[in-house]
Amino acid sequence: MARLTPDNRPHALLFDSGVGGLSVSAEVRKRMPDLAQSYLADDAFRPYGEKSEKQLRARLPGLLAPVVDMLRPDVVVIACNTASTTALPSIRAVLDVPVVGVVPAIKPAAKLSRTKTIAVLGTPGTVRRAYVDELIDRFADGCLVRLAGSVALVEEAEAKLSGRAVDLDRLRAEIAPIFDGRDGADVDAVVLACTHFPLLVDELRSVTRQSVAWIDSGEAIARRVESLLPDEGRGEPPARATAFSIGGTADAARREAFQLSGFEAFVTL
Repeated sequence: MARLTPDNRPHALLFDSGVGGLSVSAEVRKRMPDLAQSYLADDAFRPYGEKSEKQLRARLPGLLAPVVDMLRPDVVVIACNTASTTALPSIRAVLDVPVVGVVPAIKPAAKLSRTKTIAVLGTPGTVRRAYVDELIDRFADGCLVRLAGSVALVEEAEAKLSGRAVDLDRLRAEIAPIFDGRDGADVDAVVLACTHFPLLVDELRSVTRQSVAWIDSGEAIARRVESLLPDEGRGEPPARATAFSIGGTADAARREAFQLSGFEAFVTL
């Protein structure tokens, strides 16, 4: 049985390198509005897409363990594709609560595609992982899969939630390789394999000429979280939600972005 918070409400801790996990938080809140949430952003070490597997495995378990000891959540959500595909086993090894990782939504994209030509858009650190190759082999047999890695889109999502305008020309240039050539013209489904990227989905649609389904795994993560939580304490108003930032800034725009996402308090560590 998962543990309950002291006030008897189920509690989830979401973790990401920055604001990307807010896309997952929104799906979790949509499915479980009564769930207490906390959020931890590792702003000091982002972007994770430029870090090696060795660096992430060395950092993340030690970073998360004391926070989990302090907050005592019932479940931890690693709301980051790069962290999930590199360090999930080592994180689970040091935590005594269920840990949910992010799986790129390759299976639903392959099922949805009529042309059987899809793309996986993530950070460079995600799209080059053997784990992604395994998902393609397992769930996208018969599909042509184009891989594209971008750190710039992470930066644009962070900028958007800090109150700055998104550079649409930059977005257009970053996704252009997906749609190049004859095969690119057939792409009809794009997997958003970074939790930052759903925050830009409206902008991505606006700079894409062809009809494309943009698919992320937020809803599937929310279902998984719900399955791991106890029924006790459900239906109660959630406790005050707090977001913690390691090495981040507490400027007014960023505070407002977290507040609009349901986190009343924003604390820098």
